[in-house]
Amino acid sequence: MLHRSKAPLRLGLAGGGTDVSPYSDLYGGAILNATISLYAHATIEPVKHPKVILQALDRNERVELNLEDEVIIDEILPLHKGIYNRIRKDFMKEPHGFCLSTFVDAPAGSGLGTSSTLAVAIIGAFVEWFKLPLGSYEIARYAYEIERIDLGMAGGKQDQYAATFGGVNYMEFFADDKVIVNPLRIGHKYLRELEHNMLLYYTAQSRYSSAIIEEQQKNVRNHNITSLDAMHRLKEQATDMKNALLTGKIHDIGHLLDEGFNHKRLMAHGISTPLIEEVYTEAKKAGAIGGKISGAGGGGFMMFYCPDNAKYSVEKVLSKFEGHIVRYSFVEEGLYTWSI
Repeated sequence: MLHRSKAPLRLGLAGGGTDVSPYSDLYGGAILNATISLYAHATIEPVKHPKVILQALDRNERVELNLEDEVIIDEILPLHKGIYNRIRKDFMKEPHGFCLSTFVDAPAGSGLGTSSTLAVAIIGAFVEWFKLPLGSYEIARYAYEIERIDLGMAGGKQDQYAATFGGVNYMEFFADDKVIVNPLRIGHKYLRELEHNMLLYYTAQSRYSSAIIEEQQKNVRNHNITSLDAMHRLKEQATDMKNALLTGKIHDIGHLLDEGFNHKRLMAHGISTPLIEEVYTEAKKAGAIGGKISGAGGGGFMMFYCPDNAKYSVEKVLSKFEGHIVRYSFVEEGLYTWSI
């Protein structure tokens, strides 16, 4: 028997960074995001021999563990090991031999929430195997706790909830890690128009977001006015963009992205780079109204709003850089699990 799961990656359209503590604890955060047709995949195959095999097929990483050994977290597959430790502690009455295999449709450090989405997918495979009584909020919260508390990985809260729920969501974040997910019923033609006009571009530069996020957190604790004002405005933009989507004012999204990019630069050093600035300038010259860096910044994916058919000229001008365009579509379904 194979127990499988898949969870979608996401585009963070507005409010990115306001889901990170301590900002969300002190001021409340708000984010608008949408899941896309790129996924994290996980498969668990129970085995009879007393071994636990963990492998990331896309990264060519594999570890084999004795069933009774304590799993030490190190630089090799820390997320896989951390989730196994927690599942074993909370739900396994007795140890089981199995092989866990994963694959993600985008590289690590891409800014599409790969790590958290993978966490959700792995947990989903365990939920399917053991028929665990966990709902969507519980799975997302479980993934968050393992990443941020158990493993001490820096980051926010939106990715786990986006991957679990799927679709277009306006999310609110409060103190004590309270999260409210508000699914949006966007007119079909409005969402298709946004999909048509939004270009997704991979810079071919992956990055580790932890340093950027940690500086952002430090700026909040130190009451850095420039950084705080930028984050306040980004939070307001999540509401502005939600209203634009719901009312069909799709072109407004391009201008909101452009304004948001200017604010995001101010949150912490390293969010933008000379390459990102050059790519952004060239895209706007070719017809994009605005765009943004996906995730914490520093590399990974960028997105551009290109009205009418401007995306073709933008795609052409960006071909001179080392990155590439990635095709996608918006998807409504979040975490999905099955056995076969």
